[in-house]
Amino acid sequence: MLRVKDPKESVKFYEFLGMKQVNKFEFPDNKFDLYFLAYDSPKAVSHSNHWTDREGIIELTHNYGTENDPNYKSCNGNKDHGKGFGHVCISVDNIQAACARLEDAGYKFQKKLKDGRMHHIAFALDPDEYWVEIIAKNDVEKTENVKETDVETYNMNHTMIRVKDKDASLKFYQDIFGMTHLRTHESPNAGFNLYFLGYGIKPKDDSTANGVNPTASREGLLELTWNYGTEKQEGKVYHDGNSDPQGFGHICVSVDDLDAACQRFEEKGVQWKKRLTDGRMKNVAFVLDPDGYWIEIIQNEKYKAAPGKY
Repeated sequence: MLRVKDPKESVKFYEFLGMKQVNKFEFPDNKFDLYFLAYDSPKAVSHSNHWTDREGIIELTHNYGTENDPNYKSCNGNKDHGKGFGHVCISVDNIQAACARLEDAGYKFQKKLKDGRMHHIAFALDPDEYWVEIIAKNDVEKTENVKETDVETYNMNHTMIRVKDKDASLKFYQDIFGMTHLRTHESPNAGFNLYFLGYGIKPKDDSTANGVNPTASREGLLELTWNYGTEKQEGKVYHDGNSDPQGFGHICVSVDDLDAACQRFEEKGVQWKKRLTDGRMKNVAFVLDPDGYWIEIIQNEKYKAAPGKY
């Protein structure tokens, strides 16, 4: 979930990336709306699924009035005063053509393909300057002269957050949320490692060649970035996005049985931000991870649907 200034501009950007608005909730009494975007073409991984039964989904939160406030600016998570969340990521068919299409449309980049040493990834900026990583599903060298790109083949691949203690975070997401540690990318010269987690089978090949990684075609992964030595620092290292300055809000996991899942979390001794029984909304809960990031828990409606609905 990302807080945005102007939902029209933000929805337009993500639709340009091939996403579709698959749901919207309006809360006029509380003065905010929620927009849910995902890949939904016939080629998409979760085509036509209920919005709670998808892995790659972006939620945009709009608080009324921000679009007319000249002083409003979301915290993108990559500046010192609010560093924590890093980016969302989409994987594309032909990365050079995909980046050229974005640039031709006038969208800005934090890092273009030819910038720096890594020429197989780029970072576009959405209207609120959240970073959107772009990675390749195909061999970068073989697509260099390909001029076409098909947005219907794109995936919402992952969300990246920075963590203080990689051992504590890996244990938490595997033991508490049942995720699988899919692959690791180590960068000792740069002083950081990346850990990718998700639901499903671990790929046989853990390497990245020519800008293609074995999980590029997956959706809804979680990338944990660990900068060496942060585990030795005292106190909280990273910003959770929900205290000032606000920006990123949470990740979300949908479960088969919401009551039973929350009971299991209780038995596991998790730290709660909001239990199901707290407040007026009895259909969502929020767990805190080791760094204080919020994890929303919702019911996957597929498992409550009437026979024949799916």
